Amino acid sequence: MNRTDLISVILTSYNWAAALRAVLHALDEQTDHCFEVLIADDGSSPSEIETIRQAMDYCDFPVSIVSQEDQGFRAAKIRNRAVQQAKGKYLVFLDGDCLPRPDFIERHRKLAEKGYWVPGNRILFGQHFTQRFLNNKVPSLKHSGGYWIIHRLRGNINRIFPLIYWPLSSRRKSHPKRWKGAKTCNLGIWRDDFYAVNGFDERYEGWGYEDSDLIIRLIRSGIYRKSGKFALAVFHLWHPEQDRSLAPENLARLQSIIANTELRAALGVDQYHE
Repeated sequence: MNRTDLISVILTSYNWAAALRAVLHALDEQTDHCFEVLIADDGSSPSEIETIRQAMDYCDFPVSIVSQEDQGFRAAKIRNRAVQQAKGKYLVFLDGDCLPRPDFIERHRKLAEKGYWVPGNRILFGQHFTQRFLNNKVPSLKHSGGYWIIHRLRGNINRIFPLIYWPLSSRRKSHPKRWKGAKTCNLGIWRDDFYAVNGFDERYEGWGYEDSDLIIRLIRSGIYRKSGKFALAVFHLWHPEQDRSLAPENLARLQSIIANTELRAALGVDQYHE
Protein backbone atom coordinates (compact mmCIF):
# COMPACT_ATOMS: atom_id res chain seq x y z
CA MET A 1 0.00 0.00 0.00
CA ASN A 2 1.27 3.46 -0.87
CA ARG A 3 2.27 5.77 1.96
CA THR A 4 -0.33 8.28 0.76
CA ASP A 5 -3.26 5.84 0.67
CA LEU A 6 -5.79 6.71 3.35
CA ILE A 7 -6.46 4.15 6.08
CA SER A 8 -9.87 4.27 7.79
CA VAL A 9 -9.84 3.30 11.48
CA ILE A 10 -13.26 2.05 12.64
CA LEU A 11 -13.25 2.65 16.39
CA THR A 12 -16.11 1.15 18.39
CA SER A 13 -17.46 2.93 21.45
CA TYR A 14 -20.09 2.50 24.15
CA ASN A 15 -20.44 4.56 27.33
CA TRP A 16 -16.75 4.73 28.24
CA ALA A 17 -15.57 8.11 27.06
CA ALA A 18 -12.53 8.06 29.37
CA ALA A 19 -11.16 5.00 27.57
CA LEU A 20 -12.02 6.37 24.14
CA ARG A 21 -10.26 9.63 24.96
CA ALA A 22 -7.10 7.66 25.78
CA VAL A 23 -7.38 5.73 22.50
CA LEU A 24 -7.76 8.98 20.54
CA HIS A 25 -4.69 10.36 22.28
CA ALA A 26 -2.74 7.21 21.35
CA LEU A 27 -3.82 7.67 17.74
CA ASP A 28 -2.56 11.26 17.92
CA GLU A 29 0.91 9.84 18.70
CA GLN A 30 1.08 7.75 15.52
CA THR A 31 4.19 7.85 13.34
CA ASP A 32 2.01 7.41 10.23
CA HIS A 33 -0.46 10.27 9.87
CA CYS A 34 -2.34 9.26 6.72
CA PHE A 35 -5.51 7.95 8.38
CA GLU A 36 -8.99 8.97 9.43
CA VAL A 37 -11.05 7.76 12.38
CA LEU A 38 -14.74 6.93 12.40
CA ILE A 39 -16.10 6.42 15.89
CA ALA A 40 -18.77 3.73 15.67
CA ASP A 41 -20.85 4.47 18.76
CA ASP A 42 -23.32 1.80 19.82
CA GLY A 43 -25.74 4.00 21.74
CA SER A 44 -23.77 5.93 24.36
CA SER A 45 -25.65 8.37 26.59
CA PRO A 46 -25.86 12.07 25.59
CA SER A 47 -23.35 13.05 28.30
CA GLU A 48 -20.84 10.46 27.07
CA ILE A 49 -21.31 11.60 23.47
CA GLU A 50 -20.61 15.18 24.54
CA THR A 51 -17.41 14.10 26.28
CA ILE A 52 -16.38 12.20 23.15
CA ARG A 53 -17.03 15.25 20.97
CA GLN A 54 -14.88 17.37 23.29
CA ALA A 55 -12.05 14.84 22.93
CA MET A 56 -12.48 14.88 19.14
CA ASP A 57 -11.81 18.65 19.11
CA TYR A 58 -8.20 18.01 20.16
CA CYS A 59 -7.43 15.38 17.49
CA ASP A 60 -4.90 16.26 14.79
CA PHE A 61 -6.46 13.83 12.32
CA PRO A 62 -9.86 13.66 10.61
CA VAL A 63 -12.39 12.14 13.00
CA SER A 64 -16.18 11.81 12.89
CA ILE A 65 -18.78 9.95 14.89
CA VAL A 66 -21.50 7.60 13.65
CA SER A 67 -24.04 6.72 16.33
CA GLN A 68 -27.19 4.70 16.81
CA GLU A 69 -29.79 4.28 19.52
CA ASP A 70 -29.01 2.04 22.48
CA GLN A 71 -30.96 -1.13 21.72
CA GLY A 72 -28.45 -3.56 23.18
CA PHE A 73 -25.11 -4.74 21.83
CA ARG A 74 -25.22 -4.14 18.06
CA ALA A 75 -21.55 -3.84 17.12
CA ALA A 76 -22.06 -5.49 13.72
CA LYS A 77 -24.62 -2.87 12.68
CA ILE A 78 -22.73 0.23 13.83
CA ARG A 79 -19.48 -0.99 12.27
CA ASN A 80 -21.25 -1.51 8.94
CA ARG A 81 -22.69 1.99 9.13
CA ALA A 82 -19.27 3.47 9.92
CA VAL A 83 -17.62 1.60 7.03
CA GLN A 84 -20.25 2.98 4.69
CA GLN A 85 -18.97 6.48 5.51
CA ALA A 86 -15.26 5.58 5.40
CA LYS A 87 -13.09 7.04 2.66
CA GLY A 88 -10.02 4.82 2.93
CA LYS A 89 -9.04 1.87 0.72
CA TYR A 90 -8.04 -0.10 3.82
CA LEU A 91 -10.00 -0.60 7.04
CA VAL A 92 -8.51 -1.11 10.48
CA PHE A 93 -11.01 -2.20 13.14
CA LEU A 94 -10.08 -1.15 16.66
CA ASP A 95 -12.08 -1.20 19.89
CA GLY A 96 -12.54 1.84 22.09
CA ASP A 97 -10.78 0.09 24.97
CA CYS A 98 -7.70 -0.99 22.96
CA LEU A 99 -4.72 1.36 22.96
CA PRO A 100 -2.53 1.35 19.84
CA ARG A 101 1.22 1.86 20.13
CA PRO A 102 2.78 4.76 18.15
CA ASP A 103 3.73 2.53 15.18
CA PHE A 104 0.32 0.82 14.96
CA ILE A 105 -0.87 2.49 11.74
CA GLU A 106 2.60 2.33 10.20
CA ARG A 107 2.83 -1.43 10.74
CA HIS A 108 -0.70 -2.09 9.52
CA ARG A 109 0.25 -0.25 6.35
CA LYS A 110 3.41 -2.33 5.92
CA LEU A 111 1.54 -5.62 6.41
CA ALA A 112 -1.44 -4.76 4.18
CA GLU A 113 -1.38 -6.96 1.08
CA LYS A 114 -3.98 -7.69 -1.55
CA GLY A 115 -5.67 -11.03 -0.96
CA TYR A 116 -5.15 -11.01 2.82
CA TRP A 117 -6.68 -9.81 6.06
CA VAL A 118 -4.34 -9.11 8.99
CA PRO A 119 -5.24 -9.81 12.63
CA GLY A 120 -3.24 -8.30 15.48
CA ASN A 121 -3.25 -9.37 19.12
CA ARG A 122 -3.65 -7.90 22.61
CA ILE A 123 -1.87 -7.36 25.88
CA LEU A 124 -4.25 -7.05 28.83
CA PHE A 125 -3.95 -4.29 31.41
CA GLY A 126 -4.83 -5.22 35.00
CA GLN A 127 -7.73 -3.51 36.76
CA HIS A 128 -5.72 -1.14 38.97
CA PHE A 129 -3.21 -0.35 36.23
CA THR A 130 -6.10 0.54 33.90
CA GLN A 131 -7.46 3.02 36.43
CA ARG A 132 -4.05 4.55 37.04
CA PHE A 133 -3.51 4.91 33.30
CA LEU A 134 -6.88 6.57 32.71
CA ASN A 135 -6.35 8.93 35.67
CA ASN A 136 -3.27 10.31 33.93
CA LYS A 137 -4.24 13.57 32.27
CA VAL A 138 -1.96 12.89 29.30
CA PRO A 139 -1.58 9.10 29.06
CA SER A 140 1.19 8.05 26.72
CA LEU A 141 2.45 4.78 25.25
CA LYS A 142 5.85 6.16 24.21
CA HIS A 143 7.76 3.91 26.57
CA SER A 144 10.80 1.69 26.12
CA GLY A 145 10.70 -2.07 26.47
CA GLY A 146 12.16 -1.81 29.96
CA TYR A 147 9.10 0.10 31.17
CA TRP A 148 6.78 -2.69 30.08
CA ILE A 149 9.05 -5.42 31.49
CA ILE A 150 8.80 -3.77 34.89
CA HIS A 151 5.01 -3.67 34.67
CA ARG A 152 4.92 -7.33 33.59
CA LEU A 153 6.98 -8.24 36.66
CA ARG A 154 4.56 -6.25 38.82
CA GLY A 155 1.58 -8.07 37.30
CA ASN A 156 0.12 -4.96 35.69
CA ILE A 157 0.06 -6.52 32.21
CA ASN A 158 -0.45 -10.19 31.35
CA ARG A 159 2.43 -10.72 28.88
CA ILE A 160 5.38 -9.03 27.23
CA PHE A 161 6.35 -11.10 24.18
CA PRO A 162 3.82 -9.52 21.74
CA LEU A 163 5.79 -6.27 22.09
CA ILE A 164 8.80 -7.85 20.40
CA TYR A 165 9.00 -6.90 16.74
CA TRP A 166 9.88 -9.88 14.56
CA PRO A 167 9.29 -9.55 10.80
CA LEU A 168 8.56 -13.29 10.29
CA SER A 169 8.02 -12.45 6.63
CA SER A 170 8.20 -16.08 5.51
CA ARG A 171 5.82 -17.39 8.18
CA ARG A 172 3.05 -14.82 8.42
CA LYS A 173 1.05 -16.75 5.80
CA SER A 174 1.67 -20.20 7.28
CA HIS A 175 -1.96 -20.65 8.45
CA PRO A 176 -3.97 -18.95 5.69
CA LYS A 177 -7.33 -20.53 6.60
CA ARG A 178 -7.15 -20.25 10.39
CA TRP A 179 -10.09 -18.17 11.55
CA LYS A 180 -10.01 -18.83 15.29
CA GLY A 181 -8.39 -16.14 17.38
CA ALA A 182 -8.98 -13.31 14.90
CA LYS A 183 -10.92 -10.48 16.55
CA THR A 184 -12.16 -7.15 15.30
CA CYS A 185 -10.62 -5.29 18.22
CA ASN A 186 -7.47 -5.25 16.03
CA LEU A 187 -7.99 -6.28 12.41
CA GLY A 188 -7.00 -4.95 8.98
CA ILE A 189 -9.13 -5.64 5.86
CA TRP A 190 -9.23 -4.11 2.39
CA ARG A 191 -12.45 -2.17 1.95
CA ASP A 192 -13.24 -3.95 -1.34
CA ASP A 193 -12.92 -7.35 0.35
CA PHE A 194 -15.21 -6.23 3.17
CA TYR A 195 -17.86 -5.22 0.66
CA ALA A 196 -17.40 -8.40 -1.39
CA VAL A 197 -18.71 -10.47 1.54
CA ASN A 198 -21.30 -7.81 2.53
CA GLY A 199 -19.52 -6.88 5.74
CA PHE A 200 -20.75 -7.92 9.17
CA ASP A 201 -23.96 -9.90 9.46
CA GLU A 202 -26.27 -7.74 11.59
CA ARG A 203 -28.30 -10.72 12.69
CA TYR A 204 -25.64 -11.08 15.39
CA GLU A 205 -26.82 -9.05 18.35
CA GLY A 206 -25.38 -9.26 21.84
CA TRP A 207 -21.81 -10.31 22.56
CA GLY A 208 -19.97 -12.77 20.40
CA TYR A 209 -19.03 -14.39 17.09
CA GLU A 210 -19.89 -11.71 14.53
CA ASP A 211 -16.16 -11.31 13.89
CA SER A 212 -15.66 -15.06 13.38
CA ASP A 213 -18.55 -15.09 10.93
CA LEU A 214 -16.93 -12.30 8.89
CA ILE A 215 -13.53 -14.03 8.82
CA ILE A 216 -14.97 -17.38 7.75
CA ARG A 217 -16.73 -15.74 4.80
CA LEU A 218 -13.56 -13.87 3.82
CA ILE A 219 -11.61 -17.14 3.74
CA ARG A 220 -14.29 -18.78 1.62
CA SER A 221 -14.05 -15.92 -0.85
CA GLY A 222 -10.30 -16.46 -1.21
CA ILE A 223 -9.08 -13.76 1.21
CA TYR A 224 -6.63 -15.37 3.61
CA ARG A 225 -4.94 -14.79 6.94
CA LYS A 226 -1.62 -12.95 7.22
CA SER A 227 -0.55 -12.94 10.85
CA GLY A 228 0.17 -9.68 12.63
CA LYS A 229 1.82 -11.33 15.64
CA PHE A 230 5.00 -9.66 16.87
CA ALA A 231 4.05 -6.48 15.03
CA LEU A 232 0.52 -5.31 15.89
CA ALA A 233 -0.08 -5.68 19.64
CA VAL A 234 -2.49 -3.28 21.33
CA PHE A 235 -3.06 -2.72 25.05
CA HIS A 236 -6.53 -3.80 26.16
CA LEU A 237 -7.91 -1.88 29.13
CA TRP A 238 -9.53 -3.92 31.89
CA HIS A 239 -13.32 -3.82 32.18
CA PRO A 240 -16.04 -6.06 33.64
CA GLU A 241 -17.09 -8.92 31.38
CA GLN A 242 -19.77 -8.14 28.82
CA ASP A 243 -23.27 -9.57 29.14
CA ARG A 244 -23.05 -12.88 27.27
CA SER A 245 -26.66 -13.99 27.54
CA LEU A 246 -27.05 -14.07 23.74
CA ALA A 247 -23.77 -15.88 23.13
CA PRO A 248 -25.40 -19.36 22.77
CA GLU A 249 -27.75 -18.03 20.08
CA ASN A 250 -24.87 -16.34 18.25
CA LEU A 251 -22.75 -19.48 18.48
CA ALA A 252 -25.57 -21.52 16.99
CA ARG A 253 -25.76 -19.05 14.10
CA LEU A 254 -22.00 -19.29 13.57
CA GLN A 255 -22.14 -23.10 13.56
CA SER A 256 -24.85 -22.90 10.93
CA ILE A 257 -22.61 -20.67 8.80
CA ILE A 258 -19.71 -23.11 9.21
CA ALA A 259 -21.94 -25.94 8.03
CA ASN A 260 -23.01 -24.20 4.81
CA THR A 261 -21.25 -22.36 1.99
CA GLU A 262 -22.46 -18.77 2.45
CA LEU A 263 -20.11 -16.04 1.25
CA ARG A 264 -22.18 -12.93 1.87
CA ALA A 265 -23.87 -11.65 5.01
CA ALA A 266 -27.63 -12.07 4.94
CA LEU A 267 -28.08 -8.63 6.52
CA GLY A 268 -24.96 -6.64 5.78
CA VAL A 269 -23.39 -3.38 4.68
CA ASP A 270 -25.04 -3.33 1.24
CA GLN A 271 -28.27 -1.96 2.74
CA TYR A 272 -26.52 1.36 3.39
CA HIS A 273 -25.52 2.00 -0.21
CA GLU A 274 -26.87 5.31 -1.39
